[in-house]
Amino acid sequence: MTKTKLETEVSTFISYVLRHAPDTAGLTLDAEGWVSFDALEKAVTSKYDVSRGDIVEIVENNPKKRFTLADNRIRANQGHSVEVDLALNQVEPPAVLYHGTSLTSWHAIEREGLKKMQRHHVHLSMDVETAKIVAMRRRGDHVILRVDAARMFSEGHSFFVSDNGVWLAESVPVQYLSPDAGTP
Repeated sequence: MTKTKLETEVSTFISYVLRHAPDTAGLTLDAEGWVSFDALEKAVTSKYDVSRGDIVEIVENNPKKRFTLADNRIRANQGHSVEVDLALNQVEPPAVLYHGTSLTSWHAIEREGLKKMQRHHVHLSMDVETAKIVAMRRRGDHVILRVDAARMFSEGHSFFVSDNGVWLAESVPVQYLSPDAGTP
């Protein structure tokens, strides 16, 4: 299957129901965000003309690796607004992490720090390029923020890493943030 509008729509739908609104598709996530793949398949095929194999391919080929499929169960790796416990273990982060955002948002962030908002965690990237991709999803000029993760960790802040390599933190206080020198 090649990348098509239908694949994008199916991937967006899966992401929406697994992260934000499982009830809209008749799904119930367990405490760790898992749902039966059979139940997800039923929800997807009732809305889209795709096969089980198409769904598996869409999930496995998702460029952001948003989902984990294991033992006939599936879940979103992070980004939930519904209550789940991904059962991630605290890990020591690399010395520096990055966060891409709009220049408009930076003005509030430099006063208040990074907050998780409606999600469970703040999402951080290992490299500037990934942070730029995230920032480009927002309109207008963007800024890449450098996070002093080593100092945060040494001062008692927790970090987690999801199955797809996204670094997660409860928040990032202002004192650990600075605009990356390579951005406006």
